[in-house]
Amino acid sequence: MNRNDTTSPAVLDQLRRHAAGRSRRVLLTGATIVTMDPALGVLDRGDLLIEGDTITAVGPDLSTSDAVVIDATGTILTPGFVDTHRHAWEAQLRRIMPDVDDLGGYVMATLAGYAKAYRPHDMYVGTKLAALTAIDSGITTMLDFSHNSRTRAHSDAAVEALADTGIRGVHASMRPHFGEWDEQWPADLTRLKEQYFRSDDQLLTLRMATLATEEIAGPDLAYGPELARVAQDLGISVSVDAVFGIPSSGAVLRWAKDGILGPDVTLIHCTGLTDEAWKAMGDAGATVALAPTSDAQIGLETAVPAVDEALAVGIRPGLSIDVEVALASDMFTQMRALHAIQRMRAVNAAYGTDQQPSRITTHDVLDFATLQGARTNGLESVTGSLTPGKKADLLVIQAEDLNNMPLSDAVGTVVLGADARNIGAVFINGEPRKWHGQVLGVDLDTLRTEVRGSRDHVLSTTTA
Repeated sequence: MNRNDTTSPAVLDQLRRHAAGRSRRVLLTGATIVTMDPALGVLDRGDLLIEGDTITAVGPDLSTSDAVVIDATGTILTPGFVDTHRHAWEAQLRRIMPDVDDLGGYVMATLAGYAKAYRPHDMYVGTKLAALTAIDSGITTMLDFSHNSRTRAHSDAAVEALADTGIRGVHASMRPHFGEWDEQWPADLTRLKEQYFRSDDQLLTLRMATLATEEIAGPDLAYGPELARVAQDLGISVSVDAVFGIPSSGAVLRWAKDGILGPDVTLIHCTGLTDEAWKAMGDAGATVALAPTSDAQIGLETAVPAVDEALAVGIRPGLSIDVEVALASDMFTQMRALHAIQRMRAVNAAYGTDQQPSRITTHDVLDFATLQGARTNGLESVTGSLTPGKKADLLVIQAEDLNNMPLSDAVGTVVLGADARNIGAVFINGEPRKWHGQVLGVDLDTLRTEVRGSRDHVLSTTTA
C-alpha cells in the first residue's frame, strides 16, 4: 500500500478508484485527533479508520489490509462542525444589509420583501450556495430553517439542493411569513416525509420549523398544541425560531404546562428569557440553538448570547449561523464570538468584587459546535464526535500552515487559530467533499452565473 499525504491530489484519485460503499477502507495516520468524545479525549498522535461510511477505530498504530492509507502527519482531525439553524435560501443575498440594526429591519427587508420574489429555482440556488459554503468552512451538518415554502415546488427545491451538495442536511420546513402562498403547510410535511425522508439511515432528515409567538407573522406560525400534534404524528422534531423576551417566556411556560416541551424541541436564540422559562426548559430537557453573531450584531433583546443561562439549567447549546444577509457564514466566527463575549461578560460581572469569573473554555465552544450541535439536531448518535460506530463526518485541518504553526494546543488551534483555508479535507458519511483545499464537484463559473442571475432576479422583482 502506498502512503499518501492529505496535501496531494493523487490520493483523491486512489480514493475514487476504490469503490465507494461499505467495502472501502480509509486509514488516516499520524494526526493529532480531537475526538470530542469524553471517553477518548485528544490523541497527540493517532490513527483513524473509516470503513464505508462509518468510523470503526481510533487509536495509535492502527493497521488494516486493503485500505487507502493517508499520512495525516501535521494535521488535526476533528468532527465536522454542526450548524443548528441557518436560513439557507437567503444565501444569494449575502451581506446585502451588513449594518442592519434591529429585527424589524431584517424582517421587513427580507421576509416581507425579497422572500416574495423567490421562485423554486431561487430556493435551490440559495440553499445550494449555503450548503457548499458550509462544507468549505468545515460544517458537515446544516439545519436549513427553510421558512419560504410558498409552494410544494419551493420545498422540493430546497431539499434537492441539500441532496445535491452531499451535506448532512436537516430540512426544517415552514411556510412564509408574508405574501401569497399555496397554504400547503403544515399538511405538506406528510408528502415531504414520504417522498424524501423514508429512511432513518440517510444524509437528510426532516423537521418542522415554526415560531415562538404570533407577533411577527400571526397565530398560525406560533408553536402550540396543534403544530406539536402534527410533528408528533409524523415522528419528527421541531425547531422554534424567534424565542426571546417576555412573550416567548410566557409561551415556554405554556408549552411546559401542555406537555409539548421536551428533547425533541429546539429553541433558537433564547435571549431575554425569564428565569422561570429557563427552569422549565432545563426541566423538560429542551435543546437550545444559539446564534452568537446574530444576537450580538442585530441586537436581539439583550443582544447577549444566552450561554450562561443555558449552562445554569444544564443545557449545553448548539451553535448556528442564522442569516447570511448580515452575518458571517462560518462556524469559526461563531465559536470565537461566543468565547469572547462570554468571557468578557464573566469578567465584567466579577470586576470590583472578590468573585472569580466563571469563564467558558475553547473546549466548551468546540463541544457546542460539534457534539452538542449534533444533539440539538437530534443526530448525536450519528455525528458530532469521532467515536467508533458514528458516521465518518470529519475535518482534516492543516496544523503546520503559517497561521497555525507550531502546534501547541490542538483545541486552542482549531478554535482560535484555524479558518476555512486550513481545512485540507472534509469527509461526510465517509465521502471526500473537500480535498486539497477545494470543494469537490463544483463548477465555480457556472455557480457564479446561477447565483448572480438569481440575485438579480430577486432584486429586480422586489424593487419593480
